[in-house]
Amino acid sequence: MTVSNIGTLNEKSLHAALKIYLAQPGDCFEVEVDGYIIDIVREDILIEIQTGNFASIKPKIIDLISRHPLQLVYPIASEKWIVKLPSGSLTQPTRRKSPKKSQLTEIFNELVTFPEIFHQPNFSLELLMIQEEEVRRYVGKRRWRNRGWTTEERFLLQVLERHHFHGPDSLLRLVPDDLPKQFTTLEFAEAMGEPRRLAQRAAYCLRALGIIEQVGKRGHSNLYIHRQYLESVSMDTL
Repeated sequence: MTVSNIGTLNEKSLHAALKIYLAQPGDCFEVEVDGYIIDIVREDILIEIQTGNFASIKPKIIDLISRHPLQLVYPIASEKWIVKLPSGSLTQPTRRKSPKKSQLTEIFNELVTFPEIFHQPNFSLELLMIQEEEVRRYVGKRRWRNRGWTTEERFLLQVLERHHFHGPDSLLRLVPDDLPKQFTTLEFAEAMGEPRRLAQRAAYCLRALGIIEQVGKRGHSNLYIHRQYLESVSMDTL
């Protein structure tokens, strides 16, 4: 099947563009497997592209990996341009570059839904660091959290990097090397250069996978230790 045969009916632009980017000769697209429509079937692996939150696809992924190898592909916007459509006093579209630059660690916002999935040998994750354009439309008070603006569409500009993760230990790449031997989520956040809320989600995921362990408290904060350091301490006491 060629790229021109890829089904894009009712697909959002970003999802459709990523499917074309990932396409390889011999791939089949929009294939029904076990009652689910799969984005790409490549030989003996299923490839699912998710541009939204993981909660909505959790049942589908958990069910499929019980029988098939599956790779979940998720884009993270390293750079983003925001386009606002004309509305009210805004008579012409505006385009500006967002100051926010997301990192790979952004994935913990989604993995918190089901971190244990990394224990399943049939599951793998590919993160795509991308440049994207986000088109926003003004809808008024219905979207008060975003000052009345809602995302209308997202467009892929460029894929900058690809990162593959398989198994719990692969997530060690997302743990900063300069973490203290024992740390709180505040120290974790500082080492990652991310908000503490994200560090708390990361700690939840890593603890669920046995990469870090809680060893006590420091004040009102949980105190964690890296599994590799804990193992070295255990060996020293033998």
